[in-house]
Amino acid sequence: MAASIDNVESITGQLDNCLSKLGFEVHPLKVGWYNSVLPSSLRLSLPDDSLAVVVLSTPAMFEQAFLPFMEQRSCQGLSDPIDQCVKRCVTSAVSQCFPGQNVDVRYDFELLPSRKPKFLAQTAAHVSGAAFYYQQSDVTDQPWAQKKMFGVCVHPRFGGWFAIRALLAFGDVQVGAELVQPVPPDCVPSREGRIKLLEAFNFHWQDWSYRDIVHPVQTYSQKQREYFSTPPAQRVALLRTWGLLPSEEDPPDATSDARSQLGGHG
Repeated sequence: MAASIDNVESITGQLDNCLSKLGFEVHPLKVGWYNSVLPSSLRLSLPDDSLAVVVLSTPAMFEQAFLPFMEQRSCQGLSDPIDQCVKRCVTSAVSQCFPGQNVDVRYDFELLPSRKPKFLAQTAAHVSGAAFYYQQSDVTDQPWAQKKMFGVCVHPRFGGWFAIRALLAFGDVQVGAELVQPVPPDCVPSREGRIKLLEAFNFHWQDWSYRDIVHPVQTYSQKQREYFSTPPAQRVALLRTWGLLPSEEDPPDATSDARSQLGGHG
C-alpha cells in the first residue's frame, strides 16, 4: 500500500494516542534510512520505502505503564518484568490500531539465531531523528588511542533518561519522497562535550552522570532509580518488598536497564 504523508501521520498518530499516555514516544522512519548505514547482514529485508516506527520509553513509563502492569499481576514467568511490560503495551497498541495488518514488531531484548540483535536500537533512533547517536567517530583527535569506545544516544528533551524499546516495520506501507529524513538534534556539539559524554558512559555508566549531559526536562523518579540501580538478580526481591510480586516468584534472567544504551535500554 502506497502511503502519503497523511497516512504516515495517521499511523503514528494512532500509535501515539495509545502509547503516549503510557510514557512512550513514537518516531517514523523509512527502512532505507536505517539500512543505508548498516552492513547487509544487519539490514531489514524490506523495501527501502517501507514505513517503520521506533518506540522510545520516557521517564514517565515506569509510573504510567510498568507499576500498573505489576499491580495488575500481569508479570509471568522468568523473563524480565520491564520487557514483559513493554511487549504488552506495544502488542496491545498494534492490535488495537492495526487489526489484521502486517506489522513486524522487534524488541530491543530480542536476538536472532545468530545472537545478533533483531534491530540496532540506537541506529534506528538516530536515523528517525529521535535522538543523536554519539559514537567514537564523532570525536576528532580522539584521546583514547586504540581503545574501543561504545556509543550512546542523547535525547533532546530527556538527555540519557530514556530507552529505545521497539521497532515496528510496516511491510505493506510504502512511503514516498514526501517523508523527509529529519536530522537528529545535536545536543552535544563540542569535542569536549562528546569526550565527556563517551567517557562518562564507558567508564562511569553506573553513576548515570552521562544521562545529564544535557539538562533534561524529566528524569527517573526515585522509585525508578531504585529499581534500575538494583542488580537484576535482586529486582524480584525489591518488587516483593513493594508488594508487586508474590513471594514464590522466581528471579528474571535479563538485565533490562543496562542494555538499551549498552546495546539495549533503561
